Amino acid sequence: MKFQAPKGTRDYYPPEMAWRRYLEAAWRRVSIRNGFEEVEGPIFEDIELYKVKSGDEIVSQVFHVSRQEGESVFGLRPEFTPTLARMVAAKANALPKPIKWFCMPNLCRGERPQRGRLREFLQWNIDLLGLDTPLADAETIFTLVDLMRELGLTPQHVKIKISHRETVRTILTMLGVPEDRIIDAFNLLDRRDKMETNQYNAKWLELGLDEHKIERFDQMCRRTYPVGDVAHLERSIGGESIADLEALDRELTRFGIADWCEYDLGIVRGLAYYTGTVYEAHEISGAERAIAGGGRYDKLIELMGGPAMPAVGFGMGDVVLSLVLADKGLLPDNVSPPVDAFVFPADDDARDNVCRIVTDLRTAGLHTRMTYKTTTNVGKLLKEAAQHAARYAVIVETPTTSAGNIAVKNLTNGNQSEIPLAELVDHLRH
Repeated sequence: MKFQAPKGTRDYYPPEMAWRRYLEAAWRRVSIRNGFEEVEGPIFEDIELYKVKSGDEIVSQVFHVSRQEGESVFGLRPEFTPTLARMVAAKANALPKPIKWFCMPNLCRGERPQRGRLREFLQWNIDLLGLDTPLADAETIFTLVDLMRELGLTPQHVKIKISHRETVRTILTMLGVPEDRIIDAFNLLDRRDKMETNQYNAKWLELGLDEHKIERFDQMCRRTYPVGDVAHLERSIGGESIADLEALDRELTRFGIADWCEYDLGIVRGLAYYTGTVYEAHEISGAERAIAGGGRYDKLIELMGGPAMPAVGFGMGDVVLSLVLADKGLLPDNVSPPVDAFVFPADDDARDNVCRIVTDLRTAGLHTRMTYKTTTNVGKLLKEAAQHAARYAVIVETPTTSAGNIAVKNLTNGNQSEIPLAELVDHLRH
């Protein structure tokens, strides 16, 4: 019987694993230089934790963990934010503020696999808690931009689309959407690009908007407005309150990332726990799903039994990001750990010295590989060294003594030289 990986999951062979580690290293590097500390939690939680944050509907997206009779029902984590909120709530008074955490969890969701969405994936989470000013929102957005730059993306590739739930709420209320249907309106707006126009408009009619109001609202939420000119946005939406966006606008400009960002009132993020600023990173052409998304969730820690605490953050999955980088030609050719040296014998009598030299190089911290072939054909072995993408080939001949020389070939420029064996480590390090 032949087995396959479960649908919506991936096998990580060496090249795929090398890319995963490369991406994780970029996430970690950017997080740390922006002042975030790494955390992690369990891969499964009590299912009630997810219900508190997202309601009963989350149950359909959670893979349940087998359990013994009488135990709580556990679920594999579909996201990390509930775990983070639980962790902060448990030690809220002891944690120094602001709290700046990041993590890179493996997540599972019971959704239909499709382009850009798998059932198992990696996600980079950035969260800043305990700071109730637009500076926190702007700093998380800056960190997102910093990662884009790190991977070679530019404002010509990606835009961070920013909105504010209270601004959109004010507009919807003004147009006649009842207060008890605002969340329904947010959910509808969040699905706008996944619905046929007739179906989309019919849903707005159910929420109390006539055709004229639908058109007016559509004009506002289908347009984008530049960061740095928030007055343009205010004029366009008829003078509705945008004080929160005005304060954020100043911070984004101070961070120097205005050209990466734009205001888009169609961005609301369907999840009910968002309370203010919301944003998503989108590839310019719109060919892919959002690369990242997040916003402010000021009531979640309190909901988890902790004190009232402002919070803002985002998540970025690896699947869409990798698709965008591939489409832009920004995937590196080789992200495997570089091989410092490839060691092989030039004659049969030299074989006894190969392992000794390999041991010395590895002990010195050099990534060293050796041939397992029986041939001593130097030409063939140099080709093997090149296949391993080694920087140097170390050619062991008879006799090789601690006082003798050894042949070293630079596989980048093709130069070959005789190096005193005692200087071999230093030579390979350059």
